[in-house]
Amino acid sequence: MKNDHTAHREAVETVRDLIKGIEVAMLTTLTDEGLVSRPMKTQEVEFDGDLWFLTKENTDKYRQLRENPSVNVSYVGKSYVSIRGTAELVENREKLMQFWNPAYGKFLDSSIDDPNLVLIKIKAEAAEYWETGNFAKMVKRMFSQLTGTEIETELNKTVKL
Repeated sequence: MKNDHTAHREAVETVRDLIKGIEVAMLTTLTDEGLVSRPMKTQEVEFDGDLWFLTKENTDKYRQLRENPSVNVSYVGKSYVSIRGTAELVENREKLMQFWNPAYGKFLDSSIDDPNLVLIKIKAEAAEYWETGNFAKMVKRMFSQLTGTEIETELNKTVKL
């Protein structure tokens, strides 16, 4: 039986492996009208339970996060990953410089000196993922659905972070 620390570490490592190398994520926020999703550049930092993104204060996403910090971040690559969490707006110049990339200048129409730049730190609470790369598991799963027999395959799993 795994203890909570071991299970947490394994869950973080699994999510880290699944999202590694995926350059764009979809960040979903909640508004009075409903859900809104937009693409965000993934930071080149090892996932440790937190996700980091960059934005500007004069955006709808900034206002939405101030009003309701509950978010979802989804990734599509070698698998599908959906991460639920809570966002925090972080004004930290040193951390911002760590993540800054010249491509942000063009994308955000900004520079590293822009006082409106702010980091979004998302504390991941749970992740659900669907593995797409294991063809044998997918075939077993389809066969079990066709025959009505139960075969345990973990094509889809949710982990607490």
